[in-house]
Amino acid sequence: MIIINFNTMKKYFIITLFFITTIYFMSCSDSSNSVGESQIDTTPPMQNDLDVWLRNSFVSPYNIEILYKWDINDTDIDRFIHPPFESSVKPMAEALQKAWIEPYSAVGGEDFIKKIAPRQFTFAGGFNFDPDTPTRILGIAEAGSKITLFDLDFLDFTDINSIKQPLKTVQHEYAHILNQNIPFDIIYGQINPEDYNANWFNRSDAQARELGYITAYASSQSGEDFVEMVSEMLTNSKVDFDAIVDGIANPEARAIIRQKEAIVVGYYQTNFGIDIYELQALTDAATQELVN
Repeated sequence: MIIINFNTMKKYFIITLFFITTIYFMSCSDSSNSVGESQIDTTPPMQNDLDVWLRNSFVSPYNIEILYKWDINDTDIDRFIHPPFESSVKPMAEALQKAWIEPYSAVGGEDFIKKIAPRQFTFAGGFNFDPDTPTRILGIAEAGSKITLFDLDFLDFTDINSIKQPLKTVQHEYAHILNQNIPFDIIYGQINPEDYNANWFNRSDAQARELGYITAYASSQSGEDFVEMVSEMLTNSKVDFDAIVDGIANPEARAIIRQKEAIVVGYYQTNFGIDIYELQALTDAATQELVN
């Protein structure tokens, strides 16, 4: 027979409860005093002269970051590409500054690039070959916020055509960003849709022009058609662009490209108050000045 003394149990319960409470408060006190150093490295990164120049020229005035020191997670891991030589970075950054930012700021207002721009550029030194097509990718844009430029270690700043290569990519991708803000008129893609082809890389630029597309890539789809018109206009002088169009043998194709040109002109003027021919003249003059 078991006899339970409830008074004794009450005493033990009170003692036990007091003991547990004491341990709890001691544990809380100990844990608050045992917090170690953060596992996150909060040490400011070392900045060399180039980093300071990039910060003062792009980050501070335009909120645009230029990455040239990066790891594999910043690019497509299926591509054999690498960061550029440090000596390749400033010439390309200056080209962006002089032939893209400054002309747009001059005709669109000093806040134009501040309001609408990719917020990050990644510079890559090597070539980027597309494994699915016999083409070399010069640049890619991601969600209108990041542009990656390739081949920078192979640019020749004594050759204007070499300089135009990455600038054309930037003008192309930036036109996409503008279209994401304000779409172009769908009538553009209805002018000659019958010859759009996913296998555009089987055509030369000359063949595409005889079909009414300014480049072979423009013949892939209407969105690329529009931005290729923009990029060709903004990486050629008006004289040179007119020479390209006037050199097309098919008069119908010439008329189609002029019709597309007129839509591009109207798009810039109506939506952004920009005379694209003035912008064209400024970008051409700036590009000429980059040749050394």
